[in-house]
Amino acid sequence: MSLIPQEFHAFIYTVWTVYIVAIGGWILLQKRSPISTLTWILTLSFIPVLGFFIYYLFGPKKIIRHRLSRRRSRQIVDRNYAIWDPYIQSEDFPEEYKSMARLIFNITNIPLCHSMDYRLLSGGEKTYDAIFEAIRRAKNYILLEYYIFETDGTGIAMRDLLTEKLKEGVKVYLLVDALGSSRLTRNFMHDFVRAGGELGFFHNITWRRLFSLINFRNHRKIVICDGLTGFTGGVNISDEQDSRRNPKAYHDVHIQVDGPVVAWLESIFIEDWHYSTGDLALVRTLRKAERTDFDVERVVTEPSQAYRMQVIPSGPDSDFAPILRVMLSAMYRARKRIYLTTPYFVPDEASLFALTSAALRGVDVRLLVPRKSDNLVVTLATQSWYDDLINAGIRIYEYTPRMLHTKTLVIDDDLSFIGSANFDYRSFYLNFEVSVLCYEPKANELLAREFHDSLNSSEEVVPKKQSFAYRLLTSTARLFSPLL
Repeated sequence: MSLIPQEFHAFIYTVWTVYIVAIGGWILLQKRSPISTLTWILTLSFIPVLGFFIYYLFGPKKIIRHRLSRRRSRQIVDRNYAIWDPYIQSEDFPEEYKSMARLIFNITNIPLCHSMDYRLLSGGEKTYDAIFEAIRRAKNYILLEYYIFETDGTGIAMRDLLTEKLKEGVKVYLLVDALGSSRLTRNFMHDFVRAGGELGFFHNITWRRLFSLINFRNHRKIVICDGLTGFTGGVNISDEQDSRRNPKAYHDVHIQVDGPVVAWLESIFIEDWHYSTGDLALVRTLRKAERTDFDVERVVTEPSQAYRMQVIPSGPDSDFAPILRVMLSAMYRARKRIYLTTPYFVPDEASLFALTSAALRGVDVRLLVPRKSDNLVVTLATQSWYDDLINAGIRIYEYTPRMLHTKTLVIDDDLSFIGSANFDYRSFYLNFEVSVLCYEPKANELLAREFHDSLNSSEEVVPKKQSFAYRLLTSTARLFSPLL
């Protein structure tokens, strides 16, 4: 005989029913994918009342209230910041690429442009050496945007170098993600700020904004020196990405570019800076910036010497998931090969179909992931797709020496992507990311060579019978993939 009154049972059932209807309605109104929506509803149904706070804190909500602020920042940048017109006009562009370039322009408003160089930096060591050297050469201003800026040896070296440049009269602006760089304090940056450095925090975590913005992070990595040289990719400021400081450091890649494309990376920084700080001084400082170090006439008359490319910013302030949309378009165009490298492989249905469809029509599709990532649930979720991918003809490799943090995509012999975005839900739908698509075989070959070099330190996954416990564990991890 139950010691709990029947009336109390009825009360509990009523409250639970009301809760499920309320939380379900809230999630449904976000208009996310059916899989993501059902996963959240089923998961939170078993966490009465507390589920409201969990979804408010971590759920994939659209940042509707903050889109107006993002749009206002974008308008201010467009109105005050003079972007270079692309010197390589669309009529000089091969017909086979025009639809891709048009797609990017229509969803990002960033046109086809070019770089006078494309330098692939393999590993944190080469990346830091190149960035530090560019900073030392800077004469007017330096812009830096990072998801993680640690207070370790690498962070100290960067802080001290930036402080030295400030004392030389160079303007320095540093924007970091408030959550990813939570250990970076104003006390740590005291000398930098005192020397005149500008420090900003993206989606700063305050009590007022804690629940609404904690899930939308700025995962971009951008460095601009004098508007002439730019860097982007996957490398943060941390000893975790420099094998000279940490033998188990992540392996990652970055690119260095020069020329008009830098202005588009710069515009992304300016928009993020204004959105985060409300400061107009940077826009006014750069809108009349002189860029005379390049021989523009040579670029015009010798377009074959330039690397044609487009910058693709992406974030929850866009309904189009730009990076994912462009990558999928490129995959469906593939006829020869697709080489995808990512530390976190958590595909949605559309990306899974694109990869498997390519393999089934005879494209050489290869996936390179770390054997063990820094997130156990993501590792298990990734492994849950192995059988499906291998059955479709995709070859999977696991990088064994250490954590692989590279984020690249090579399509056939011409298209190549490199940037900050992982191949997962969070990067495609929640984080603010940036990627660069290059249309040149020369850049494609560099990333293909990097892929094959990494394969030399990897092992191919072969199908084998797994225990029931392992299959149950990976399947459970996959169930939560829309939440990762």
